[in-house]
Amino acid sequence: MNPKYSVVIPVYNRPDEVDELLQSLCGQTYQNFEVVVVEDGSAIPCKQVVKKYTEMLDVHYFEKPNSGPGQTRNYAAERSRGEYLLILDSDCILPETYLAAVEAKLQREPADAFGGPDRAHDSFLDVQKAINYAMTSFFTTGGIRGGKKKMDKFYPRSFNMGVRAEVYKALGGFSAMRFGEDIDFSIRIFKGGYRCRLFPEAWVWHKRRTDLKKFFKQVHNSGIARIDLYKKYPESLKLVHLLPAVFTVGVVMVLLVAFICPWSLLLLALFAVVIFIDASIRNKSIKIGALSVIAAFIQLTGYGSGFLRAWWKRCICGGKSFSAFEKTFYK
Repeated sequence: MNPKYSVVIPVYNRPDEVDELLQSLCGQTYQNFEVVVVEDGSAIPCKQVVKKYTEMLDVHYFEKPNSGPGQTRNYAAERSRGEYLLILDSDCILPETYLAAVEAKLQREPADAFGGPDRAHDSFLDVQKAINYAMTSFFTTGGIRGGKKKMDKFYPRSFNMGVRAEVYKALGGFSAMRFGEDIDFSIRIFKGGYRCRLFPEAWVWHKRRTDLKKFFKQVHNSGIARIDLYKKYPESLKLVHLLPAVFTVGVVMVLLVAFICPWSLLLLALFAVVIFIDASIRNKSIKIGALSVIAAFIQLTGYGSGFLRAWWKRCICGGKSFSAFEKTFYK
């Protein structure tokens, strides 16, 4: 019999993280699943790591030339056998009840597509915990990513996304977009009339970037991708997507005014204090609180500057789609 779930893992130069993810899959209380790992042209392959788990998991390993995560997920989906695809980033770790939570929710609330939130594990670096705060906090607009049920539609993200295999096939999988491809896919799910739900209990530990420089590159490209999505689906742009750009312009204005009126810097200081206190309490660490202030400013201004840059080039100047840091994104 075919497994009910196919866990899809695209990977690029992350053998150590794949090791942790596969180890967490070994401990799942629900066992009716296979694992499909696809190496996306990595210079540091994880083949030997995967080989360690062949006796413990129904795991399949493939290699292909580099084409980005979206196309690599499509490659894995074509070789999977499950009724549902569970799409994970390679830098995730699963609690032992993850698949059991997905199964329980699908039994109670059938869905064609679904997703869950992410958290920071105690073992993560302090900077990773700070980045996680920036990406999930209400104060940085990170709360819109799927931590709570909202009035608006829930758009699953590719670090923790589930979809019925037949729906995936009907939609043609992920597009060729390098960034924002998961939102593009989620939009097409809704346009296709399929049911999509948030499963709060099906959460993952998500490492994200390991330093603030890489984090800036990621969110900057996400801001650029939001304009790409707007050009494809004008109705997808919401007020909340404008907030980082407004914040970025506001920071620039405050810094300029500060030459005349230094007291204007109190506005930025007040925001920093709010972030510091909230992050310190949530993480029980003053150090992480301080790092979270930096991460929050990077998250908002990185995304905001990418959004404004793409808006100018694509909407004002009529340019073509582009991305930043193409040669140095992973450095």
